[in-house]
Amino acid sequence: MGLVEKGLLPKPLTKLLNLSRKYSVWTYQWGLACCAIEMGAALAAPRYDVMRLGVIPFPASPRQADLVIISGTVTDKIVPAIRRLYEQMPDPKYVISMGSCTNCGGPYWDSYSVTKGVDQIVPVDVYVPGCPPRPEALLEGIVLLQERIQNEDMQKRWAGETRGEPIVVG
Repeated sequence: MGLVEKGLLPKPLTKLLNLSRKYSVWTYQWGLACCAIEMGAALAAPRYDVMRLGVIPFPASPRQADLVIISGTVTDKIVPAIRRLYEQMPDPKYVISMGSCTNCGGPYWDSYSVTKGVDQIVPVDVYVPGCPPRPEALLEGIVLLQERIQNEDMQKRWAGETRGEPIVVG
């Protein structure tokens, strides 16, 4: 039985592992509407180089991702797919909700087919507000998530005991 399973992880080792996890975040993009264009600009454009932050935006499947960025209008029809995507991700896993439609339904909140926020489906770590939010806001959300990863107690996080309060960018 290893140190992590016993709960005897020394503080210096925890800090080292958190530092390595902070700078190796594999991102899975789930773009559903117009916010996906801003997400694409933040993750793929040379102007906003996220790889310098240690974010790798090219996993082939959710089984390789640490972070999912959900952006756009979440309809009731896509809810099972988002839930399945989240369940396929390995622990510890993180979620960024990007845009007003993803956060609370946006201008379509009164529609019968729009989910009133992705937090009703999966637990969200960072909310990025805006319609659509700027790529800089998404980068700030990623940096705030990295700070949370840096200060996490790995044993509690992997045991599922604590998730922390969601962070709101801005």
